[in-house]
Amino acid sequence: MPLTGRWTLTRYLIEKRRRHPQASGELNALILDVSLACKALARIVSRGPLGAGLSFAGGAVNVQGEVQKPLDVLSNEVFLRMNEWNGHLGGMASEEMEEPAQIPASYPRGKYLLVFDPLDGSSNIDVNVAVGSIFSILRAPAEVLHSGRNVVAEDFLQPGAAQVAAGYAIYGPAAQFVLSVGDGVAVFTLDPELGEFVLTQANVQVPPDTQEFAINSSNARFWEPPVKRYVEECLAGKPGPRGKDFNMRWIASMVAEAHRILMRGGVFLYPRDTKDPDKLGRLRLLYEANPVGFLMEQAGGRASTGRQPVLGVTPSSLHQRIGLVFGSRNEVERIERYHLEPPAPHAPAPLFATRSLFRY
Repeated sequence: MPLTGRWTLTRYLIEKRRRHPQASGELNALILDVSLACKALARIVSRGPLGAGLSFAGGAVNVQGEVQKPLDVLSNEVFLRMNEWNGHLGGMASEEMEEPAQIPASYPRGKYLLVFDPLDGSSNIDVNVAVGSIFSILRAPAEVLHSGRNVVAEDFLQPGAAQVAAGYAIYGPAAQFVLSVGDGVAVFTLDPELGEFVLTQANVQVPPDTQEFAINSSNARFWEPPVKRYVEECLAGKPGPRGKDFNMRWIASMVAEAHRILMRGGVFLYPRDTKDPDKLGRLRLLYEANPVGFLMEQAGGRASTGRQPVLGVTPSSLHQRIGLVFGSRNEVERIERYHLEPPAPHAPAPLFATRSLFRY
C-alpha cells in the first residue's frame, strides 16, 4: 500500500515500524516529541513581532560567535524542555550551547542522542523569510544508558552515516516537517485544524540533473579554483561548455535552500574557501551538514564536502565547521570531479571583471 492520503506522522511511523519489526518504538516516540517542539515553534514564529515579549534585536553571543536573538534562545529552550523528560535520550547537543545538555537526574536515560539547530536562518526572521529547525538522531554509547554517566562531547562525534534519523521543520507559508528514518524521505504539512502533521509527499526524489544553483557570490574572490570554474560555466549559459542556461538562487536560510532542492532539484554550494584559512568551511557538520546530507542521500541526491561524501566525515569537535555541496547528484559529482582534476594551465576570466568601453 503506498504511503499516501491523510496519514498523520504517528500513523506513518507506526506503519514504518510494522514493515520493519526491528525498528524501535522508542525512536518513534522521540521523533513525535521532536515534532511537538516544531509545532510549538511554528506557532511562535507565525506570530512574528506580535509574539509576547519577543524582540528581533540581538542579544548575547553564542558559541558560534553569532549574536543570539531572543527567539534563538526560546527555540533552544523549547527543544530542550520537549525532549528531556521522555526517557529516550542520553543527552542533547545544540548549535546554541557550548557543551552538551544533560538529562536531568529526575528523568530516565535513553539510548539515543539528539543534535539540533533550533532555529536555522534566524538572521532573516525580521524580514519574514522562511526559517526552520534541523535535527539529527544518533545512538548513545551503551555505558550512557547502563551506567548513567553524563554525556560528553566525544559521544556525539559520529559520522553522518551513523545517523538513525534526521529531518527538519520549515516555517514558511505552511509549516512542514521533513523526515527520514533511513528508508526514504517524507514530507508532512501541519494541518492547523487537526493540529497534526499530515503526510503530503512520500518517497521524495531529488532530480539527478538541474538548471539551478545556489551560492553566495559575494564570496567569489575567496573561492577555490574548482568552485570558480563550476560557477563560471553555469553563468556562461547555453553558449558555454554546459550548453544550457542556469538560474542562480540564494536565500541565506539553510532549511529553505534544502527544501527547494528536495522539492524540485538544484545544487547548493557553501564551499570551503580562503576567507579564513583556519576554517574548513562555514556550516556546522553535526547540526546542518550531516542531517541535510542524510536527507539528500535518502532522496537520491548527493552531499559532499566537494572532495568526499559528507556522511563519511568523522567529526573532530562538537561545533566543527565544514564546506558543503548538496543536491542533484550529477551536479555534485561534477563539482567533486573538478576538485580532483589538476588546475587548468591558464586561469579563466574572473567572475566579475572590469572591462574597458573600448576594444583594442
